[in-house]
Amino acid sequence: MPRIFALLLLSILNFSYGCASNPVTGRPNLVLMTEEQEIAMGRKYHQELLKQYQVYQDPKLQAYVSAIVEELASSSHRDQLLFHVTLLDSPQVNAFALPGGYIYITRGIMAYMNSEAELAGVLGHEIGHVTARHGVRQHTASTLTGMLAGVISASVGTYGVSDLTNVAGTALLRGYGREHELEADRLGAEYLARSGYDPEKMIDVIAILKSQEQFDKQLAKEENREARAYHGLFSSHPRNDQRLQEVIRAANQYRSKDKTDRNDRFLQLTDGMVLGSSASDGIVRNNQFYHKDLSVNLSFPQAWRIDNLSNRLVASSKDNDGFIQIMLADRNKRMAPKEYLKKRFKGLRNGQEIKSASFQGYTGITSGDTPFGKRKMRVAAIYQNKQVYLIFATAKNDALMKRYDPAFLATARSLNKLRADQLHLAEPQRIKLITAKKGDSFASLAKHSPLNSHAEEQLRLLNGHYPTGEPTAGQQIKIVE
Repeated sequence: MPRIFALLLLSILNFSYGCASNPVTGRPNLVLMTEEQEIAMGRKYHQELLKQYQVYQDPKLQAYVSAIVEELASSSHRDQLLFHVTLLDSPQVNAFALPGGYIYITRGIMAYMNSEAELAGVLGHEIGHVTARHGVRQHTASTLTGMLAGVISASVGTYGVSDLTNVAGTALLRGYGREHELEADRLGAEYLARSGYDPEKMIDVIAILKSQEQFDKQLAKEENREARAYHGLFSSHPRNDQRLQEVIRAANQYRSKDKTDRNDRFLQLTDGMVLGSSASDGIVRNNQFYHKDLSVNLSFPQAWRIDNLSNRLVASSKDNDGFIQIMLADRNKRMAPKEYLKKRFKGLRNGQEIKSASFQGYTGITSGDTPFGKRKMRVAAIYQNKQVYLIFATAKNDALMKRYDPAFLATARSLNKLRADQLHLAEPQRIKLITAKKGDSFASLAKHSPLNSHAEEQLRLLNGHYPTGEPTAGQQIKIVE
């Protein structure tokens, strides 16, 4: 390596590691980012994230969560930092942190908690990520890698080697890595203990998340798909992880007070919480989709799995050999659906009109890239005012395409305006708090539940009794209505 690049490399290393140890982690600081820059980065990612997620509109619940974060943060190693916690309107079972004091928790994970201490355990863990500056350390490590790659690429005459890690995406999808997750556990447990909570409640949180994982593995096997996993605690630790138990139990040395049990308050605030998809995302019931704001109803093939994602609907056959995707886009030019579709898809054939009392559209067959490779696919464009529903449907091979195509066409033709007698079907399911009576079981409660499938298992998950537990008389439990 030429001497100039060797000197530059040495200066980078000195700049990155040449300061005092971090008082939280005991490791050398990376000083590529000041605290002001960290806060600015967190603020930037926060604004980007709010473009993708909606805030859950429950002022009392938001204030309650904020108060817990404030109390835990005041016992943290960065008590001068103002923490911002956001309750996200998402059914995902997740919580994560961004640099600069930005904490996020979904209503999806809160639905499965049954105590304030469990909630505090999740929030304390995420505060630990912030106080240890895991987002900054992730970013600076990536920046250093990029700078070194730039030096190397310049010295050998190549370009495009370096790439910066998206800290927000990393935190959201993968967490910060096993060692950082364990460090966040240690710090979170300490903050719980200092605030009067039992730090071992964090192990109960692991149990909740592992039950979710176990249930999803069961569903994934039935639905012939990959299982999903929680980003941090969930993927990093088995419940009986010896290191995890040691770092959490070590936090008991910081306990100087015990907080008054406020579990009734926590449970009362979950009463009425949306479970699953929200009205703004649309509601799936069996093979039907209802959306109140868009005022539409749509039917999918019977027994197909429907995934209601943030920007599209995806339906898959039981054997994952058939696929339908529906997206909504703006319409910017005055042209008939036939013209719109032919302009978008060259070589469209077997075209036909789609007409209903509410909408007009056009559909045909073309070829293109699909999840199964280059295949035939049915495409459709259906107009609603200044928007267009784009429908793509395909199958694993030509024989299956021929078999499924009538169902694809039926789905496209089923798009209709929501009727007055269907409005209640576009409302989301909600948690309802009841007192269990003698003789109640989750099997008996499941018989009257609106949950579409595995109602008994889902009720056990909601109440911390998965896979075989039962309610006791007088216990407050969550059902769904």
